[in-house]
Amino acid sequence: MGELAYQFEGGVSSCIILRMFEFNITAQNHRARTGIFSTPHGDLTTPVFAPVGTQATVKTLTPEHLKSISASLVLSNTYHLYLRPGDELVRDMGGLHKFMQWHNPMLTDSGGFQVFSLAQTRKIDDDGVTFKSHIDGSTHRFTPEKSIAIQENLGADIIMAFDECSDPNDHAYIQKAMQRTHRWAERSLKAKTRLDQALFGIIQGGVDPTLRTESANFIASLDTPGIAIGGLSVGETKQEMHDTLDVVTPLLPENKPRYLMGVGTPEDLINGVLRGIDIFDCVLPTRLARHHSAFAPEGRLNLMNAAFARDERPVDETCDCYTCQTFTRAYIRHLIVAKELLAGTLISIHNLRALIRLMELIRVYIAEGTFEERAPELLSQWSNNAKRAANGVSK
Repeated sequence: MGELAYQFEGGVSSCIILRMFEFNITAQNHRARTGIFSTPHGDLTTPVFAPVGTQATVKTLTPEHLKSISASLVLSNTYHLYLRPGDELVRDMGGLHKFMQWHNPMLTDSGGFQVFSLAQTRKIDDDGVTFKSHIDGSTHRFTPEKSIAIQENLGADIIMAFDECSDPNDHAYIQKAMQRTHRWAERSLKAKTRLDQALFGIIQGGVDPTLRTESANFIASLDTPGIAIGGLSVGETKQEMHDTLDVVTPLLPENKPRYLMGVGTPEDLINGVLRGIDIFDCVLPTRLARHHSAFAPEGRLNLMNAAFARDERPVDETCDCYTCQTFTRAYIRHLIVAKELLAGTLISIHNLRALIRLMELIRVYIAEGTFEERAPELLSQWSNNAKRAANGVSK
């Protein structure tokens, strides 16, 4: 239906698309809520966790793996796909959904955070950002208009306004970056031409409550189909993140989904939902998997440890994923020691399913009206899990 609406731009298609991006809240428990956000490639039931497929693939997994763990939304990266294979190539291959054979909802970021991370090679001005490719050192330039054009070529259901993420410790620059983000959001809206994509504005402002209030009010005034909260999980404390969300979410319209960008530890998911967040994404589950670390009831397991060499248990006896239903800890450790790629696949399946199961449970608790009272128990469980983690994980 989304492709049909895009082919026939006009009054009828506009009505279809407006209905497509409706967000209907189905249950609420204090600030936590469940809802359904309609997109051209299907409905998203929120709150939802999105696996990250940076380069049009969730690392080590196929689309069938993602379906098997009930993933419903996948994020891909504008910056990386622009550089390789090129957004125009993706467009010519039928768009991102067809290119990677993921036919459910997709989201692309604006490239702003990746440009922010290239601190040594980028130059920012009021018009845009000039940066050097991390692949070959070639020089490129992103503006709001360029970011939107790339995302329109990629064709995700949800796209982001171009923004500037800034160092959380530089107050003067945070304010400047926030103001620039506001201007770039307006330009992003003007540049957008496709009707079958929902453009989200992004709130910035560091951890300063005054700036976050100003940014939340401004971005909300743009009346985009959803609103993203950026610039968190970039060095601030957990308490600062929570305090910022406590300031921001009460200022946002109830009938728009709220997306907390790049945040996704289990504790972050619980605390975010408590504060009214609907959409999350993070590379953590697959990054942990690449470092042999798996979520388990007794803590994060470093499955490289010799203690698991003869362990006949699954990673988690309560988990319904393919990995836990099929293989032992001993077998996965063997794969790791033998440097077999299957190890990363099996642990990624489990880690992602663990977070998706957590979100499913949270949705049940919200529907029952018990999530707020059950949240401390969930937080205790996952906090203990993290504290008992074996051998940590390098980034």
